[in-house]
Amino acid sequence: MITLNVNPDNIERLILLGREFHAQDTVVIPEEPVGPSDEGVRHMLSHRRGDMSLDEFRSIIEDLEPDQQAEVVAVMWVGRGDYETDEWEDVVQQAQEQWTPWTADYLIAHPLLPHYLAEGLESLGYDVD
Repeated sequence: MITLNVNPDNIERLILLGREFHAQDTVVIPEEPVGPSDEGVRHMLSHRRGDMSLDEFRSIIEDLEPDQQAEVVAVMWVGRGDYETDEWEDVVQQAQEQWTPWTADYLIAHPLLPHYLAEGLESLGYDVD
C-alpha cells in the first residue's frame, strides 16, 4: 500500500460527488481535458454556478494543499491507466509540476472521474466502498 498525504476518505467523497455531478442530464462535457490548464473546461463549468455537488467538490479540492491536490490528480492518472503504481513518485511529481489553481475543474471535467479515482485508490492498495 502506498501512503497518501491526502485522506482517502476525501477521495471517496470526491467519487460520490463526481457521480452526482455527472449523473445530471444537463451536464455535457464534450471531451476530457487535455491538461490541468485547459481553459475550455473552466469556461464550460462557469455555466454550472450554483450546482451543489460541483460547489462541494471544488470546496474539498480547494481545502487541500497543492501537493495533496496533485496526489488526487495522480490517483486519477493511475486509475485511468496512464501510469502504474510502481511509477507513483514520478506521477506525483508530474502532477505537482502541472498544478494549477483550477485542479478541481480539471478533475470534475472527466466524465469517468469516479471510476478513475476508485480504480486508482484500489491500485494503490485502498478499499473503496
